Parts: sequence; C-alpha cells; structure tokens
Amino acid sequence: MPDFDFTAHLKNGQIQKGTIFAHDKSAAMEALKSKDLIPILVTEVQKSHGLNMEIPLPGSKKVKSKDLVIFTRQFATMVNAGVPILRSLSLLKDQSESLSLKKALEAVVKDVQGGLNLSDSLAKHPTIFSPIYINMVHAGEEGGILDKVLNNLAFQQEKDSTIKSKIKGAMIYPAVIFVITIVAFFVLMTFIVPKIGSILTSLSNGKAKLPIYTRALLAISHDMQQLWFIILVLVVIPVLVITFRKVIKTPRGRYRWHALLLRIPSVRSLITKTAVARFSRIFASLMGAGVAIVDAINITAGAIGNAVIERELTNSAKAVQAGNPLSSELEKSPYFPPIVVQMLAVGEETGKTDEVIIKVAEFYEQEVDIAVAAISSIIEPVTIILLGGMVGIIALSVFGPITQLSTSVSGILAIPRLLFI
Repeated sequence: MPDFDFTAHLKNGQIQKGTIFAHDKSAAMEALKSKDLIPILVTEVQKSHGLNMEIPLPGSKKVKSKDLVIFTRQFATMVNAGVPILRSLSLLKDQSESLSLKKALEAVVKDVQGGLNLSDSLAKHPTIFSPIYINMVHAGEEGGILDKVLNNLAFQQEKDSTIKSKIKGAMIYPAVIFVITIVAFFVLMTFIVPKIGSILTSLSNGKAKLPIYTRALLAISHDMQQLWFIILVLVVIPVLVITFRKVIKTPRGRYRWHALLLRIPSVRSLITKTAVARFSRIFASLMGAGVAIVDAINITAGAIGNAVIERELTNSAKAVQAGNPLSSELEKSPYFPPIVVQMLAVGEETGKTDEVIIKVAEFYEQEVDIAVAAISSIIEPVTIILLGGMVGIIALSVFGPITQLSTSVSGILAIPRLLFI
C-alpha cells in the first residue's frame, strides 16, 4: 500500500500533519474523515501516476466544446448502464464526428488496452482534455464513481459553454457594426470627401475661407490618400496587433491586460460574475468528486480565465494549506462578493461545501445572463450613436460651407438689384 502525506483540520480548528497508509488517495481521504479529520491536502509519497504527462498527439487540434460535451454525456450514460469502459470508448470513437477527438480516442483505447488508467491516457492529450477534466476522471476512478463524475463534468461543460456562447453572441452585433463603421469611414474619407472638397474649392474660387472642421476633415482625407497612411494600415497596424497578441500570451503581459480589463466598470462586473460562476461550479464538482481542497482550488484557479483572480486563488490555496479556511481568504478579495464567502463558510462548517457552493454557481450563472443582456442593450445604442455622430460630422463639414457659399452668392447677386431701386 502506498504512503500518503496529509494535512487536515481537527474539530477544534487545529492543523494536523502526518502520513497514512491506504489503497489509494480516495481511501486515504475516507480514512481521515473516519478519524474526524477534514482533509486539506493529501499527496501520495513518490507519486508516480502520469497526470502531469503532456505528450501531445501529432496533428491534434482543439475539439469543439459541443463535441466534447456530447462525448462526455454519452460516455457517462454508457458507464452508468454497465458498459465496460474500453467498449464504451471504442463505440464513441467510431461515432464521433470530430476528427481530432476520434484520433485522440483511438490512442486512448490503445493505452487503456495496454493497462494504463483512463485518466493517465487522457492526460496525453492536453489540447483536448483539460487538467480539470483529467483530475475529475482520476478522482472518479479512485472513488469508484466514474459515471457520476462524468455526469458532473458534462453538466459543468454545458454550463461553461453556454456562458461563453452568450458572451460571444452579445459581442457579434457590436463587432459587425464597428467593422461596417470603419469601412464606411474609410470609403467616405478616401473617395467621397476629396470630390466634395474639390467642389467646395471651385465654388469658393479659392477665396472663401472654409470652416475649421471642414478644413480638418479635408486634411484627414488628404492624409488617408497618401502612401505613408497606406503603409500604416497595411504594415504597422497588423504588426502592432500581432505584437499585442504575443505580449498578452506572456504571464506578465496577460496579467497586466487582465488587470486593465478589471478597471473598466461594465467589463469588470461581467468578468467577476463569470469568474465566480465558473469557480463555484468547477470547485463544487471537484469537491463532490473527492478531490482535496488545495488541489481543487489550484485546478479551479487555472480555469477562471483571468490572471488576476487566478493569482488570488492560488495564494488562497497556499493559505489554506497552512491551515486557514478558504472563506476567510476569499473575504479579503475584492472580486468575490460577501454572499460567496458566507455560503462557503456555511459549507465549511457543515462539511457540505459542494452542495452549498453549487447554489452560488446557479445564482451567478443567472447573473451572467443578466449582465450579458445589459451590456448588449448598452452597446447597441452607443454604437449607433457613434455611427450617427460620424455621419453627422461629415454632413456638417460638407453642407455647412455649401450653405455659407450660397448665402454669399445670394448677397452678391442682390447688390445689382439695389442699384436699380
């Protein structure tokens, strides 16, 4: 039997550390609970299972979340019905519509046939199966509740996919309007405004002074037709975009970009609500699957999607490992509302953290829906106002001088008439 180092809470709140012998990690945790200890961290001594192996499948690409959800849901149904894991994987491999998933499952089937654990086999394909997925499957294998874990996984993925699709859907209309606005502005400034400018100049015979806003518009239009501007659009801007994307992929750049987003009021609200909803659902699923609390926090932190909140959670995991309750650590965070902290504290006191925190997930998933709808309703009129303002400025710059010139011409034509009165 392997040895497991553990850190656990006593009933009086004190921390106890030690080593326990057990068949597996799940058994070690159950043994600790039978001794009235609340496991904080349980790690196998000289742990050898391959959860951290990252051997990418040649040519593999990311699988659509929809395909992964369907696979997980069907896999859970088959395992629950008593179909052997190997046969379930083979059947699902044959009927999968995703080529990448099919190739990965072929490799997983071979590995399982060779005696490798399912979680270890899945861990070889990190571009398809996330650390959360792998760790939950591992917990299900150890606890003998793989069907239940797979059901939780499928449900959690569906919710996560729904949140992402709603956020993306809310941004499609503003993005389309923004692109149309940019294209329209470019066409107006490079083709229409120059012709109108020449007409205004010919009407005034070069003598009348055009308004400052008209002169500014004509100057911008003139610059947009120059070689340097074309080079800027075709070369410099793409280079800046590529550089920005590379910078935000670095840990430091990603952290700064995410910190900047959290300073924008409406964006901050959406990000924090999405993060809380995702944290609550994933954390509850991991705790329900029997994953130790420190491991659950660290795994969940990697799935939050915001580097700032992720760092706060990983720091909280260190504090929890040292013996502090998670609720007291999250209370210090500006991103976790009091209701989350209070519900988590109740879960810690009753020993039903997974059951309590799932209620928080359901509440904040509804809040995300409301926030997305609110942002959509704000972005649409703001975009229309900006588009209308752009057209209005161009119209004012064009028709203002024409009105002035027509008034001047009318005045000049009125002088001869006065001479004959």
